[in-house]
Amino acid sequence: MPDRLVREIEACRICAERFAATETAHAPRPVVWFRPGARILIAGQAPGMRVHQSGKPFDDPSGDRLRDWLGMTAEEFYDMRRVAVIPMAFCFPGYDAKGADLPPPKICGQTWHDRVMAALGEVRLRVIVGGYSHRYHLGAKGPVTETVRNWRDHAPGVFPLPHPSWRNTGWLKKHPWFEAEVLPALRHEVRRALDD
Repeated sequence: MPDRLVREIEACRICAERFAATETAHAPRPVVWFRPGARILIAGQAPGMRVHQSGKPFDDPSGDRLRDWLGMTAEEFYDMRRVAVIPMAFCFPGYDAKGADLPPPKICGQTWHDRVMAALGEVRLRVIVGGYSHRYHLGAKGPVTETVRNWRDHAPGVFPLPHPSWRNTGWLKKHPWFEAEVLPALRHEVRRALDD
């Protein structure tokens, strides 16, 4: 079932017309990075342009920052036996006329997400990255800052994080408690999930 599901997602073209109408006018390229038995779930939002080009999740400066937050090497992060990366949309949504990332198309999550989560099975640690993922995985209704600030409500098995984009550098400076409190606890749970 999982191999067939991966192939189905990789062949998905339901957003072809939507993507062709964006400023980037690109074709779908689903980035699928999960296998049953993974210990850690990274639940993200949607691939960016660099990931669209490489076909490898978080293969960009956001990924470098995320791996630093997690205390993981690239080798650990890209080991599908240990880490699954499941975004709310598997394809790069494109840019709007101002060059901003478009949101993950809801149709992607509606079509694939429940099936993927069922195929993935139980994981030891869930890292929920960004507001779209917070809403789906945690039922969050408030802003990202509020969800992340209340991280203890979900720990130790779940950690809500802001998106590691460079656009959030100001957010990180404004909220020093994130690096002081959240990241040490997160890194501890990552090591437990990987090493036990």
